[in-house]
Amino acid sequence: MNTSTKAGFLIDLDGTMYAGHRSIPHAAAFIDTLREKGHPLLFVTNNSSRTPEAVADHLAYHGITAFAQDIVTSSQAAARYVAERGRGRRVYAIGEEGLRAALLEAGMELVDDRPDYVVQGIDREFSYRKLEQAVGYIAAGAEYVLTNPDRLLPADGKLVPGAGAIAASIREALKQTPTVIGKPFEPIMRYALERLPCDGEVWAVGDNPETDIGAGKAAGLKTALVLTGVATPDNVDRLLMETRVRPDLVCTDLAELLDRLGIAGSR
Repeated sequence: MNTSTKAGFLIDLDGTMYAGHRSIPHAAAFIDTLREKGHPLLFVTNNSSRTPEAVADHLAYHGITAFAQDIVTSSQAAARYVAERGRGRRVYAIGEEGLRAALLEAGMELVDDRPDYVVQGIDREFSYRKLEQAVGYIAAGAEYVLTNPDRLLPADGKLVPGAGAIAASIREALKQTPTVIGKPFEPIMRYALERLPCDGEVWAVGDNPETDIGAGKAAGLKTALVLTGVATPDNVDRLLMETRVRPDLVCTDLAELLDRLGIAGSR
């Protein structure tokens, strides 16, 4: 694999590249500029429901050049984690297409009985039966792996329960904490760094101090907070105080970030 001495970037999606179906100003130009200047990059998302191909299509909808190989999802990182654990290959999956596809691609077997792992992400068809099965399997010794801890997700202008909300019911039933893969935890960033063709410094870029910046800090990366999503010019001081996270850079938008890093760009 070719490497680059130029800075690399691990870039968040929702709130940084787009906000649902709304494009975020300067996002497409930011990516185009990094590519033109030879900076390696990957998009890193806690989203466990979409496949990398679907994520790339959504980026293209916003005019952002991306391919499936540019995407790192929490489902992929979770699948990589269980595939390397060596405890077996049988998985009871609570999740959607992105999670199931990632597990199968990693060589895992999706089963409904005697699993070695329970791997859980967001599941908009979650039911009491799935809860009962998950609790039973984990109590019997299956390892519990959570793709991401997001309790709430933005959807069409409102907040809806995320994977972390489902996890709360399983965790409360067993009083057992899962292995968490996604941001703000380090496993997803470690997996992304293994895939990033860069031997220089790496920046984690995102809009959420707790998850994006927290994950970057956990992985020992440089961090840049942009005020285009969870963090805004109006609430950033409060959020940084509450989370006790200190980004290396705080920028109003991605165009300012390019300027602050000395990478030629245009507003």
